Amino acid sequence: MDADISHPAGALPLMLEKSNDYQVVIGSRYVDGRVTVSNWPMTRLLISYFGSWYARTITRMPIRDATGGFNVWRREVLEAIGLDRVRSNGYAFQIELKFRAYRRGFSMVEIPILFTERDSGESKMSKKIVREAVWRVWWLKIQSIFGRL
Repeated sequence: MDADISHPAGALPLMLEKSNDYQVVIGSRYVDGRVTVSNWPMTRLLISYFGSWYARTITRMPIRDATGGFNVWRREVLEAIGLDRVRSNGYAFQIELKFRAYRRGFSMVEIPILFTERDSGESKMSKKIVREAVWRVWWLKIQSIFGRL
């Protein structure tokens, strides 16, 4: 959950409830054919939306919001995916965690949330973060093909 209150804390009870049935619960901005983002500039929305689409297309992960950071993870998932082996930062970090969990067969579910742009502070989004996400998705795919994840 972002510390800038962009994620709706009111969704936590449902997310925790869902974690009884699923090992990873994703608070999704892009589920059920809807985009639920408030006060984001169009360029930021497009980068996020198409970044998730790109990751989903390359990895074949059935996740609509691969880059989102509002998630509930069961401890056994984080232990199994080997956090010490995660190499990504930024959005790629979110993609890599989800992909590692997906490849290991953990159950995942997305629930819709309303993401609201922060009132103060600045985004860490940069060209470097976007570039990393673009190439890291391919790195993950290749690593998975050769059984290295």
